[in-house]
Amino acid sequence: MLMGTVPIFWGEAAEFADLVSGGGDPHWARALLERGFALVPLDTLAPDQLAHGGKRLLMAQPRTLSAAENVALDAWVRDGGHVLLFADPLMTGESQFGIGDRRRPQDVALLSPLLTHWGLDLQFADDQVLGVVTADAGVARLPVNLPGRLVALPDGSCEVLGAGLAARCALGAGEALVVADAAVLDHAGPWSGAQVGLTTLLESIFPGTTGPLGEFGETADQLGGNGGIPPFPQSAEVPLESRGSP
Repeated sequence: MLMGTVPIFWGEAAEFADLVSGGGDPHWARALLERGFALVPLDTLAPDQLAHGGKRLLMAQPRTLSAAENVALDAWVRDGGHVLLFADPLMTGESQFGIGDRRRPQDVALLSPLLTHWGLDLQFADDQVLGVVTADAGVARLPVNLPGRLVALPDGSCEVLGAGLAARCALGAGEALVVADAAVLDHAGPWSGAQVGLTTLLESIFPGTTGPLGEFGETADQLGGNGGIPPFPQSAEVPLESRGSP
């Protein structure tokens, strides 16, 4: 299952007719995901949809969830669901739509009720330099741009990874892998290392996805690994004209 404001499934399109006809600007990650999974896009997290959609959910900078959706998602995970959640406190990816347009990826992740319930606090340092760098997320190395930082709350069940870029939460019979940046899913990408990084995250959180790249087939070199990019926080910035607007 796939949910979020990053237009992975439909791509970016100004008109609904373009989405239906496939005339929009496709997102590179859809083809990668469909090598290993049959994607089911979701608009809402209703209990019946989650119950019949399987045990794997990718959430890419989702909109603010309703109280009922928070409850449904939490129950689904604790019943054995596995979710990969990208929650970016300040999106930097490019979009053809301006700030405030509902077709634009949500600029700020507003998921505090859910994250707090799972035992996490999403923080943001405003003294960072804009630009794409590579960072260690514990289970994968990812391209990031103004990433957030996850802090484990007392009495929670989450393990912080990669100095806070990611966290893994054991929740009942299920599990959540939370990433505090979504630049790996930038529509204008993929940045160097994005395909390998995303694939590695999928393999880490979704049971039955074989490695090292399993069903996706390519080697790290073929997919554009992180070779030559300095580790975070050293700069590996992209030119200003190719950067997105916060």
